[in-house]
Amino acid sequence: MEPPIASGTILQNRYHLLRVLDQGEFNRTYLVEDQGRFNEPCALKEFIPPQTETNNLDKSRQLFQQEAGILYKIEHPQIPQFRATFEEQGRLFLVRDYVEGKTYGELLEQRKALQNQSEPLSSNPDGEVQSPPMASPTKLGVVSETEVRQLLQQSLPVLDYIHSQGIIHRDIIPDNIIMRETDSIPVLINLGVVQELATRLQLPDTPTPTTSIGKSGYAPREQIQTGQVYPSSDLYSLAVTAIVLLTGKEPEELVDNTNLTWNWRPWARVSDELAEILNRMLSYQASDRYQSAREVLYAFQASGLTPQLPKPKPIPGTTVASAQGGTPREARGGEPSEPVMSQATGRSIWNSPWPLLGIATGLAVLAGIGSWVWVSNFNQQDTGKSPSPKVSVSPSPSPSPTPTPSPSASPTPSASPTPSKPQIYSQRLELSAGKTLSKSRNLKANHTINYIIQGKQYQTLKTYLSDEGVLMTVLGPDGKPVDNRAKRVRQWEGKFPFTGNYTIQLSPVKGLPNSDYQLGLRLTEAPKPKPKPKPTADYNIERVNLLQGSKGLQLLGRTSPQKIQRYLVKAKQGKQLKLEVIESDVALTIRYPNGKLVEQASGVQRWQGQLPSSGEYIVDVIAKQERKFALDISLSDLK
Repeated sequence: MEPPIASGTILQNRYHLLRVLDQGEFNRTYLVEDQGRFNEPCALKEFIPPQTETNNLDKSRQLFQQEAGILYKIEHPQIPQFRATFEEQGRLFLVRDYVEGKTYGELLEQRKALQNQSEPLSSNPDGEVQSPPMASPTKLGVVSETEVRQLLQQSLPVLDYIHSQGIIHRDIIPDNIIMRETDSIPVLINLGVVQELATRLQLPDTPTPTTSIGKSGYAPREQIQTGQVYPSSDLYSLAVTAIVLLTGKEPEELVDNTNLTWNWRPWARVSDELAEILNRMLSYQASDRYQSAREVLYAFQASGLTPQLPKPKPIPGTTVASAQGGTPREARGGEPSEPVMSQATGRSIWNSPWPLLGIATGLAVLAGIGSWVWVSNFNQQDTGKSPSPKVSVSPSPSPSPTPTPSPSASPTPSASPTPSKPQIYSQRLELSAGKTLSKSRNLKANHTINYIIQGKQYQTLKTYLSDEGVLMTVLGPDGKPVDNRAKRVRQWEGKFPFTGNYTIQLSPVKGLPNSDYQLGLRLTEAPKPKPKPKPTADYNIERVNLLQGSKGLQLLGRTSPQKIQRYLVKAKQGKQLKLEVIESDVALTIRYPNGKLVEQASGVQRWQGQLPSSGEYIVDVIAKQERKFALDISLSDLK
């Protein structure tokens, strides 16, 4: 591996190298100043090709340009912008924007250090408490649920974007997410493109090579063991990042390798709704997770974890929340209106000093004018002079000639009334499955009514309007029409694609001043999904007897998902057992005599360890498809 470039070096007669930011197996990142852009800081990533027999500079250069082309197409405010690539002295470089801020890994370490301190927070010269970049820690857990929810909800759209471009990040960890200093928005860095390039150089003859990119504990099983990655693989890593931030513990401390389950709730204070979402993202099988970042966002919306939007004006006669957030009240027409509420503070304007100051100023001006008139009259009487004749306050206007109306003159049209501003009303309806509900009302021009119902995935809604003057649009939890048939129609029937709040939005036909309508809704329960039959596997069981002191055996066999080859190896406590697959893509799963899984012995191709107890150890040879295999097995005394 080439040594790092010395600080102070200027590359391409433009990039002034300041220091090394990060060092990886196949890349190194520097902080540089771009002298062609007024010394603007940027990140310079050097690609370090793997030293293999098949590697050469021409091949590296060709693949590097292909992968740089992928980065060039990415345009997202939460991904550093690609700038350029160049080659110098046989080294390949990529230039991207530099993001000022700290990684979530650094912020987590700061938070943990702060938790361990017993002394109070330091203060600045003005006496203000110096808080850490994230909110102060709690006794249970490290990062609050609010912060983690914000991280997830701001990162999931980024993943949705790159996945739509056919790119999987592959390496989502706290150190690869930066909290941008300017706006505290998370930024994803170090996409796995460079690591993928290194893999393609190591396996040049493989059309779609697998890759083991990803940090142990953060990457899911399919990524580490088989190299296959999906959008749900990134969701798994994001969820691991979330629970590491919540608990302050490494993934190895939170996972039960025996049962292949996560056990993180005891070390975090989170709501059941967030825990349910994270646990599904952490599912062992990729098919059991959410299949897209958008699905996770819908889950947040359906569970009520998304930020609340401003409440629209209620329909008279519907239940709304009180101004102070207390118990509901009825909004009826004709009731005395409440004081006008300030949008900024939610208080009555009479609680503010500015209206009172304006009224007081006006009264003072009127009082001054009256005093001046009274003083003037008093001075005239005091001088003994006869007062001059009183003059009328309003002078007589000079008469103006009255124009003779022309027979052809048309009367001046009166000004047309100003159209009223659009008004939006909302009302939540309690619609149960199997029930029918009807709503009727008069709808004025420029008015819109939103009826909101809770729907579950696969439930069927049938809705219709009896009047032609009003049209409806059925909106999903994402605020968009459910399908192409659900916009500006009189009737709609269909299944809900997701669980969440659905809106039946009514608006009048243009040109009508008002229109009566009757809306009918019927909700049908979703059919219960038929349980998928679990595939049953049969076992071909063989017992293996190893003589003490023998060099071992080589077992030849065949295995498949339907017919798994199982060996029962009889051994005594304290013996050293060694297993290794020879030239085959099968994997081994090893269990104790009591049936429990041996630690770190699932989906491996080689294993060696001292046996803690006597009995028949279970060795299963597994494969995705039918495969032949050769297995070396030996038993020896511990040296």
